[in-house]
Amino acid sequence: MAKDYPVLGSKDTRSGFGDALYQLGQENEDVVALCADLTGSLKMNAFKDAFPDRFFQVGIAEANMMGVAAGMTIGGKIPFTGTFANFSTSRVYDQVRQSIAYSEKNVKICASHAGLTLGEDGATHQVLEDIGMMKMLPNMVVINPCDYNQTKAATLAIAKHHGPVYLRFGRPKVPIFIPEDMPFEIGKGIKLIEGTDVTIVATGHLVWKAVEAAKELEAQGISAEVINIHTIKPLDDEIILDSVAKTRCIVTCEEHQIAGGLGESVAGLLCRTIPTPQEFVAVNDQFGESGTPDQLLEKYGLGTKDVIEAAKAVVKRK
Repeated sequence: MAKDYPVLGSKDTRSGFGDALYQLGQENEDVVALCADLTGSLKMNAFKDAFPDRFFQVGIAEANMMGVAAGMTIGGKIPFTGTFANFSTSRVYDQVRQSIAYSEKNVKICASHAGLTLGEDGATHQVLEDIGMMKMLPNMVVINPCDYNQTKAATLAIAKHHGPVYLRFGRPKVPIFIPEDMPFEIGKGIKLIEGTDVTIVATGHLVWKAVEAAKELEAQGISAEVINIHTIKPLDDEIILDSVAKTRCIVTCEEHQIAGGLGESVAGLLCRTIPTPQEFVAVNDQFGESGTPDQLLEKYGLGTKDVIEAAKAVVKRK
């Protein structure tokens, strides 16, 4: 039977980041924050107000922000950079590669407004390639939590990890369903629902869609195992392989391009170990457009019904 995850309200994941950053500021004087003129959007105001001597507003100069953050690590600081996901990756890729990843600088690249659910700001801001870009960089950890509680836990966890991290989160209010006390371990997925017929592996906002899909699939006689892969790199190979050894088929779900995302990482793992039928719930080689988050998720095939259809299709293939 699919486990019930009661909704504990709704809140944007960026608020989980902002609240955890403020907590880190209280706990560790080495934590500093840098922002590229988006303090309110990144929910960094509480940290800025409480620790003005440890907050650095660099303005609309994202590449410079990455270089400054890299330099701060040499003095033992733990810098958290904050801007939109598009500006945390595409606009600054050279600086991230050369100044942060190459030399394993202890910079936490915190990226809000990722994916289609940025909504009305449209295609220029709706980055759907960022996971692929960042996971390809040696030394870079890539994390994509699913709700407010998990984003807060992830932010606290990356402060203790030495090395560069890309932390991806979003703008809209989404259901809170991960218990506040659920442990967060970098690189370790979480089995949310036990199942026997199909594995559904999801990340970010689509974890809740996977949970909803599992309930509906159960009503239709299909037992779905749901795994929350909050860390895309390093990938938790063991939890995925153990599951597909039982179910013999898998669906991957992400608010990202098919190319370069979680699904591609899972496919690479499976083709090297246990070749397994796989269906992808992801954006298929398209840019986004303006619209509400729900409208865009439906149009681009990232809704609960799309997860259900993918699960049915892959079960038929095994």
